[in-house]
Amino acid sequence: MKVALSVLVLFGIIGVRTSSLAQSGWFFQDSHLSRENNTLWSSAVLDAASVVAVGESGAIVRTTDGGQTWTALSSGTSLALRAVSFADANTGTAVGFSGTIVRTTDGGDTWTLQTSGTANDLYGLSFVDANTGMAVGASGTILSTTDGGETWTLQPSGTTIGLNEVSVVDGKTATVVGFNGIILRTTDGGQNWARQTSGTPNDLYGVSFVDTSTGTAVGHAGTILRTTDGGQTWTGQTSPTNNPLRAVSFVGANTGTAVGIFGSILRTIDGGQTWMLQTSQATNDLYGVSFVDANSGTVVGALGVILNTLDGGQTWARQTRGSTNDLYGVSFVDADTGTVVGDTGTILRTTDGGDTWTLQASGTTDRLFGVSFVDANTGTVVGDSGVILRTLDGGETWTQQTSGTTFGLSAVSFVDANTGTAVGSSGIILRTTDGGETWTRQSSGTPFNLYGVCFIDTDIGTAVGDNGTILRTTDGGRTWSNPSSGARWMIKAVSFANASRGIAVGFAPPPGYLSIARTANGGRTWTLQEGFALLYGVSFVDPNTATAVGFYGNIFRTTNGGQSWTHQRGGSGVPLRGVSFVDANTGTVVGHAGTILRTTTGGD
Repeated sequence: MKVALSVLVLFGIIGVRTSSLAQSGWFFQDSHLSRENNTLWSSAVLDAASVVAVGESGAIVRTTDGGQTWTALSSGTSLALRAVSFADANTGTAVGFSGTIVRTTDGGDTWTLQTSGTANDLYGLSFVDANTGMAVGASGTILSTTDGGETWTLQPSGTTIGLNEVSVVDGKTATVVGFNGIILRTTDGGQNWARQTSGTPNDLYGVSFVDTSTGTAVGHAGTILRTTDGGQTWTGQTSPTNNPLRAVSFVGANTGTAVGIFGSILRTIDGGQTWMLQTSQATNDLYGVSFVDANSGTVVGALGVILNTLDGGQTWARQTRGSTNDLYGVSFVDADTGTVVGDTGTILRTTDGGDTWTLQASGTTDRLFGVSFVDANTGTVVGDSGVILRTLDGGETWTQQTSGTTFGLSAVSFVDANTGTAVGSSGIILRTTDGGETWTRQSSGTPFNLYGVCFIDTDIGTAVGDNGTILRTTDGGRTWSNPSSGARWMIKAVSFANASRGIAVGFAPPPGYLSIARTANGGRTWTLQEGFALLYGVSFVDPNTATAVGFYGNIFRTTNGGQSWTHQRGGSGVPLRGVSFVDANTGTVVGHAGTILRTTTGGD
């Protein structure tokens, strides 16, 4: 019904040092947009209208109206819950980190902690009735219960390999899968476990049996295995994807769905002889799948994504538990005071370093991409359809200014209360010297979209965009030159530490993945760097220290002016769009689905 596994992060990066978010100096902040967006690891479909899903930070959410509304339930734990299984509409169990097990007998209204007898993380769970179930997890852990979890018994698995999922089909027969292609089978209720030959070294994350003979397992690199003889033999099936598959659910011998990384959803109606990719419009990593019949199913994944189908996956509808607005721009004027902007006119404000964020009334539903504050009160925001907003009171009120264009504006840079420049689609550049009362269009000399702009003073500025475009002015934009960057890739952002040293970031298709360019002479010449991919934002705070952010939650840090970069990670793999540092240590990053990350240690 669901999946439970250890997170594998795919970076696609060359020659950088990685560290986990838990080991780094980055921590999540509550934006009021992200608090409902905990990654969901597992779901249990009780009927066509009722679904329960579990995830990070002890999250449990439930719908009883087919997903039109979702209610957050109190789990009694703040530890991650990685799997959930319901035996009937009322009786369910969830398991997670540090041996956590919680139980409900009233459909999830209340949950009671049970004693598991282990401190190992638990990743997989399967119940066949209200009393009989098994849980599996780290270091070869297998637990079983025959009394609804009143007591859990540790079983001898014969391995210390991490076990990710279990499928129990009756009181005696169960199959477990895990890392390194391990498959274990019991036919005596778990007193003895036999290791089966999977034929693959790939990690296996999900398994689903419909009877004692017929089952399917899925895993890394699109692996799909099938057995019709209780696992005596496993046969590899042809998968239409190389993406890791995290979960699989069958409702009969022939009809099944598998889900995985980057929004992968696969469907078979012939027992896996053929698997077809389905279109969900979601790019989130998908971790759990549960079908109640051949047509009605739910998929859950990263950032709280919930997908529902009523037609066997021909169409998937994304369901909403709260706001999931993407955030694109961030501007801090000191360690405490900052503003974030994003989808549907979102503007968020903090005056306490991000401990609390207040939603401000922008007066627009357009996407907002760029924000620039010159002090705690005076700021400008730009976005789609040429929208420009201005505040003189820290965002308590925002006034729309006349931009004179309907082109989308991507970025804005102010150097004082009066002097600012905005850039956007089709090479548009707008300039104001009176705080935005009037905006004048300047001649950029390029038809390419511009995504980033940075001014050092009223005269010297740089704009970047498509096709490796880097524009430079030394006269306040009256003239713009186009020094060759040597790149033909999309440049998304630019930041200067002083009049000489600057860094631009973006992305190009493989094999080059050229995504960082740096200059030491004010942008007259640029040096390209390889080894990074899909970068959206950069903040250069002194001649040595810069931070760049991008796709898959990537955060890169340099302390030698960009000669070398150290990789940090944040956002649990979510796209990160903007970054603002006020000094070498204090910075904020924003991104997909309301994500806000904060560091006061330079991300170390």
